[in-house]
Order: sequence, then C-alpha cells, then structure tokens
Amino acid sequence: MNLPVALLCCVLCGALTALWVVCHRLGQQERKMEDAARQITEYILDRRKGGIECNEEGAIYRLFHEVNSLVAIADAHADSERRAKEFLRDTVSDISHQLKTPIAALNIYNGILQQEADNADTVRKFAGLSEQELDRLESLVQSLLKMARLDVGAITLEQSPENLSELLGQIKGQYSFRAGQEGKELVLAGDERSVLLCDRIWLTEAIGNLVKNALDHTTQGDRIQIRWQQSPCLTTIAVEDSGSGIHPEDLYHIFKRFYRSRFSKDTQGVGLGLPLAKSIIEAHQGSIEVYSEPGHGTTFTICFPIMTK
Repeated sequence: MNLPVALLCCVLCGALTALWVVCHRLGQQERKMEDAARQITEYILDRRKGGIECNEEGAIYRLFHEVNSLVAIADAHADSERRAKEFLRDTVSDISHQLKTPIAALNIYNGILQQEADNADTVRKFAGLSEQELDRLESLVQSLLKMARLDVGAITLEQSPENLSELLGQIKGQYSFRAGQEGKELVLAGDERSVLLCDRIWLTEAIGNLVKNALDHTTQGDRIQIRWQQSPCLTTIAVEDSGSGIHPEDLYHIFKRFYRSRFSKDTQGVGLGLPLAKSIIEAHQGSIEVYSEPGHGTTFTICFPIMTK
C-alpha cells in the first residue's frame, strides 16, 4: 500500500473514531437529559422530592444545578404555603372553639331569663352573667383583630420618646382597683428619668397584658412588681409576681395562641394576652423571656435595644 492510500485510511479511521466518540457522547448526554426530564416530571407530579442528581462538572451539570436551585425555591414556597394553611386551619378551629363556650352560655342564660322573667333576682343574676360572657366575646374579638393587624403589617407604630415612669404608672393605675379588691400589692420600681422610644398605646397594651396575667395567677397577699432599668445600649422592663408560677411543661408554649395549660385554674382566659404582648414587643424590635418556678412566682423580662446613630 502506497503512502497516500495509507494516509487516507488513517484519516478515515480517525474520522470514524471521532464520529463514534461524538455519537457516544451525544447518546450519553441525551440519556442524562431524558433522565433529568423524568425526574422533573416526577417532581411536578409530586412523586419525588429534591432535585436532579448532578455530581460532575460541565455545562449540562451547571444547568442541572440551576434547575435544582429552582426546585429548592419551589420547595421552600410549598413548605411556607403548607405551614400557612395549617396555621389558618388551626386558628379557625381554635377561634371556633373559643366562641362556642360564651355563645352556648348566652343561649342558656337567655332561656333562663325567658322562663324566669317575673323573678327579679333571677333576672339580675343571669343578666350579670350574660354581660360577663358578652365582655368575654368582645375581648376575644378585639384581641383577634389586633393580632391580625400585627400579622399582616397593617399597623404603623407611632414611636416617640416616652417617660417610662409615667407610662408604667398609667398601667398601675389601670389595674390598681382590681389589685386592691383582690388584696394584692402592685408596685413600681425604677429610675423616674428613664425614657424609651416606643408607641405608647401599643406598649401599654403589651405590658398591661403581662400585669393582667400576673393578677390572674396570684392570690390575696401576693405582690406584683413592675421594675425597669436602662444601660447605654439596653432598656429592660420586668413584670414579676410572687404567685403560683408556671409549670415547666408550659414554659415553651405560653406564647402560643390559644394555649391553655392543663395545670391552670383560669377558666376564663382565651390564651391571647401573652401572644399579643410578644407580637407588640417584637414589633418594637424587642424581645421577651420568662422565668418561673412553681410555687415561687414568675418574671417576664422585656429587653429593648437602644438604637444609636
């Protein structure tokens, strides 16, 4: 075989080999793409979790990585939507349960009033009980509206420098009559010059709920103290009582909406006061913690960072 023919054969063999390699490579790529398409289809049909397997380098694997990023984002949105639906379902169920009790009581009282319309003592008694249930309904609805407004960001805090002694003195005045009627001591302790940048109305609501909670879980002779202090970077407000304390089982749940402890003797509360207080405090960029020892009282501690330029 002369040289030109041999050279032509070598070139032809090389071309055929190169063509085979290219075809084989294209076949591999096609199979990988088909497998990726199958995995994406399974993901769309919710038969597969996660993304496409891509443990190598190259343009196609970079594409797979981008697809996996989209899958991760879609999974995150799906999880968020699922949690939102579960929360809505549980909230509606809790609200329904909370409304049933006072409505059922009102129906009973109304029936008794109709039957005993001529008995003045009975009318007065059950009219008073009906008023209590109506107050309970109003409190529940108002708390729910406040929580909903905070949740959706429909509230703009009107913050201004407030004297803490005056603000907390207002809360003390609001609950002093009840404390006196129940034989409990309500005291303030702190620097009268302390000033906090806050929304007075909403912060009064939050701390007032903590004081009300303390009154609900103390007995005659117990003491409730509201104390505060400031450092260059932090304002701390504590509501401390010498009451029955919180069972350890409940400490991780008390800020959950509608949570009712199996150890609590409170049959009137709806479980919104503490969650509402927490939401308001966090809207002020603050935090709230609780320390309690059964039989020795409870302390709620609120911390607000002092913003500096």
